[in-house]
Amino acid sequence: MTSSTQVQVKKSTKKLENLGRLLVKCPDKAGIVAVVSTFLHNHNCNIIESSQYSSNPEQGMFFIRIEYHCDNLQEKSAQLEKDFEVIAKFHEMDYNFSYRNERLRTAIYVSKEAHCLMELLWEWQNGDLDTDIVVVVSNHEDARPFVEALGIPFHYIPANKEIRKQVEAEQIRLMEEYKVDLLILARYMQILTPEFVTHFESRIINIHHSFLPAFIGAGPYERAYERGVKLIGATSHYVTNNLDEGPIIEQDVERVDHRDDVSDLKKIGRQIERRVLAKAVKWHIENRIIVEGNKTIVFH
Repeated sequence: MTSSTQVQVKKSTKKLENLGRLLVKCPDKAGIVAVVSTFLHNHNCNIIESSQYSSNPEQGMFFIRIEYHCDNLQEKSAQLEKDFEVIAKFHEMDYNFSYRNERLRTAIYVSKEAHCLMELLWEWQNGDLDTDIVVVVSNHEDARPFVEALGIPFHYIPANKEIRKQVEAEQIRLMEEYKVDLLILARYMQILTPEFVTHFESRIINIHHSFLPAFIGAGPYERAYERGVKLIGATSHYVTNNLDEGPIIEQDVERVDHRDDVSDLKKIGRQIERRVLAKAVKWHIENRIIVEGNKTIVFH
């Protein structure tokens, strides 16, 4: 991180130090909104944004995201969380407090195709990706020059299925060394083992084309072209041990036609991947996502 960026982060963190977020998931019943809002009011918190969703008012689950302001929040946060435990236990709540001045530490994994990595770095440089990108990991050297030019550490770790466990042991060591909160697979073309995924449950975000499951494996754009597809897209999701079947965060599509050859399809596909992954990462960083089973509730 450059010195100018460090100064910018310190200034923005100062402005955000009294802002907090609260995510809650619990069985639905009358009065949950009142319970949570009254709790915050009693702790001198002013609600500045609130979104909620009920999966089924009779027997479903209730989800709410609240952003609030509280003077001297840093000094009060520990007591706030301790006091909330009482109502959380009574109402069977899963919940998470987060604070705007605490930036997630992010690692990006990439292979040869750098378009998604470049999009994330551009958003980060612009200040639109509110995270600290602390390391980039790759099984190729291609991205090293422009990553290191930004002052971000770059680690080249060759990877293939024969040495996968050895590679992942080194990757886990790196993630612990850099104290990583979030992993982004920006077109990282290696399958992760269950042991690796377990270390980072609901903290690995992936991007892939949305031809799945129709065109699994190599050459999806070539086969899509031969089939004459009319829609192409991309899907960003949390990584689970079911390959490419984790909870979906964001998807997008664009129409194509017979005039588009394979290179056109790939170009359009890369554009969609870039914006879909960037949106998914932003929403995770902003604590806008609650995972429920194999689905996500995303408060835009």
